[in-house]
Amino acid sequence: MPRIAGVDIPPNKKIYYSLQYIYGVGPLRARLILEEAGLDFAKKAKDLNEEETSRIAGVIQTHYKVEGELRRQVAQNIRRLIDIGSYRGSRHKKGLPARGQRTRCNARTRKGPRPRVGGIKK
Repeated sequence: MPRIAGVDIPPNKKIYYSLQYIYGVGPLRARLILEEAGLDFAKKAKDLNEEETSRIAGVIQTHYKVEGELRRQVAQNIRRLIDIGSYRGSRHKKGLPARGQRTRCNARTRKGPRPRVGGIKK
């Protein structure tokens, strides 16, 4: 099982799809990484040798923020919004949608399950 950027990528999938298991790498970035490393998209992750794995890791390390570094940056951006008291920051703080979605009848993903009213009796 190859390990790239601190993540064990699935060995039985094509490398193009396996790279997308890394936080911060989507379809476009996976394609750019493979083109820069000079690898075939259809090659399976388990068929990579050490040299190819290190080439992929080198490209990711030099050009992109992924995993812990990216998560830290996103958390800092949210913390900054909360600290300056912006509207978006207040929505993050309250656990509500931050991008203008309605909350009257949807937003259950952000708000969590509905509160139970008078349902528990002994």
